[in-house]
Amino acid sequence: MKRLISFVIIFATLGTTVLLATRTVFANTERKGTSVLTGVVLGPNDRPVPHAAIAYQSSSGNAAHVVHTDAHGRFTISKLAADDYDLRASASGVFSDWEKNIPLRVGQTREIILRLVYAKQMPKGAVVANSSK
Repeated sequence: MKRLISFVIIFATLGTTVLLATRTVFANTERKGTSVLTGVVLGPNDRPVPHAAIAYQSSSGNAAHVVHTDAHGRFTISKLAADDYDLRASASGVFSDWEKNIPLRVGQTREIILRLVYAKQMPKGAVVANSSK
């Protein structure tokens, strides 16, 4: 009888631990906030860029996501948790510089302008070897 009671207690403890751990994991992955990042993407010609992609993530590198600008080059990223964020825009092979460590407090709305720029030089990894030899 003592073994049965011990088994029930151990099983109940393990079951409770698993349920609590599962709830914690789901709570962390679905962390929503009340902060908003909004802005516009401008091309090299200083005109808004429709349908540009904006990659963003927390500055610690967690939870990378992408949103797109509307037909007027504007974007809104809502329900962000208070944190520091990194953003970068791209369209038609042209990228903006990374805007790093943009701080957002709880309930804050912050506006940012991302400017697409042509690269000054090709990245070293993108150089293609001459195949005519």
